[in-house]
Amino acid sequence: MQELNIDTGVREYRINGSGVLRFNPSDPNVYNRFMEMLEKVQAVENELVEKAGQLPKEDNGVAALSLLAEADRKTKAALQEAFGQENDFDQLLGGVNLMAVAGNGERVVTNLLDALRPIVQEGASRFYEEKANAAVAKAQANREARRAAGRK
Repeated sequence: MQELNIDTGVREYRINGSGVLRFNPSDPNVYNRFMEMLEKVQAVENELVEKAGQLPKEDNGVAALSLLAEADRKTKAALQEAFGQENDFDQLLGGVNLMAVAGNGERVVTNLLDALRPIVQEGASRFYEEKANAAVAKAQANREARRAAGRK
């Protein structure tokens, strides 16, 4: 079988020296899914806070751990949906729960999204800039063609 290798714009990002996240940052589909995922993750966090607030004070922590595990699964599923099924965020992050609090006091998911956001935004800007440049070049070519036709 012959193999066809094409440039799809996929880039690789090693996360904390271990897992490798692969996606095309200038793919507008990735940008759209990323924006949708941000809303889903916020909804998961809101649901977690609401449900945790309803736990009885005498709860021994088992219910809270269950809520955190559920929020982690939902968040990783949303991330995988945004960046592609080949990106297993449980594996990429060494199994860490995304709702855990990191050393800087933020949730791990917040740190991850803060790291990814500029990459995705810059990729989307590059895509739209290239489209705009192509449109300008086409308009200039059309203008030159009209001028040439007018001189005949």
